[in-house]
Amino acid sequence: MGSFQVLFVALLVTAVAFDQSFVDAKFSNSMYFNWGASHSSILGNGDDLQLVLDSTSGSGVQTKRAFLFGSIEMLIKLVPGNSAGTVTAYYMSSTGSKHDEIDFEFLGNVSGQPYIIHTNIYTQGNGSREQQFYPWFDPTADFHNYTIHWNPTEVVWYIDSIPIRVFRNYENEGIAYPNKQGMRVYSSIWNADNWATRGGLVKIDWYSAPFVARFRHFRARACKWNGPVSIDQCASKSPANWWTSPVYSQLSYAKNGQMKWVRDNYMIYDYCKDTKRFQGNMPPECFKPQF
Repeated sequence: MGSFQVLFVALLVTAVAFDQSFVDAKFSNSMYFNWGASHSSILGNGDDLQLVLDSTSGSGVQTKRAFLFGSIEMLIKLVPGNSAGTVTAYYMSSTGSKHDEIDFEFLGNVSGQPYIIHTNIYTQGNGSREQQFYPWFDPTADFHNYTIHWNPTEVVWYIDSIPIRVFRNYENEGIAYPNKQGMRVYSSIWNADNWATRGGLVKIDWYSAPFVARFRHFRARACKWNGPVSIDQCASKSPANWWTSPVYSQLSYAKNGQMKWVRDNYMIYDYCKDTKRFQGNMPPECFKPQF
């Protein structure tokens, strides 16, 4: 572990536990509509968001500020019924051709068929690290918690506190890791029927429109990014309760067991097993432990 990571661990060693209180980051205070505002609405006391896709356009929001490391979570209830061709997205991203990005995308389905939970991570503009899962629940029947933990040691994707994927930092071995750019949080719903359902074979049924995705309880426990700064500088400028994200240098035995259960039973694609795609020249992180 490098000195930068050791410093991060030292700063967060007394951080509050995962299930402690969150920073108040209501949609009305922390986000704005970046497209399709006429199809969107912030409801109630500002803690509920509704994004809509119809034949004219989709819609999306983004945070007003960018973050450097932390814990980002959202409760999401996906489009019910025939949502084939639609994609509901929830992700973090920087900007530019060399951007970093951490993705949750939810690929719609024909009624009675499961959604696909699509995850990916970009470093310096390079993605191609997809892993996909079927949910073990109906994501349209109720809200579920989707959390991205991002720190100098690793990125962890969680669903309802169950880890489904880890991407570790092996930068000292020449494997790029997202740790130099602040990222904003984005959510959107859009038409992806050219690829999303069975490789684009199933098109959107516009007679089923409008397609509505619902979001609730957005919380960001993270360092506010104001340009290239070190972790200690960022921490000194941020309220103490932004530093509640735990450090996962290694998942616990129980959490590893949960992740193995998901991956053994619900994982449907792993780029690290797609030898045909990479013609045998597999990405180097595929040979590193990710548990």
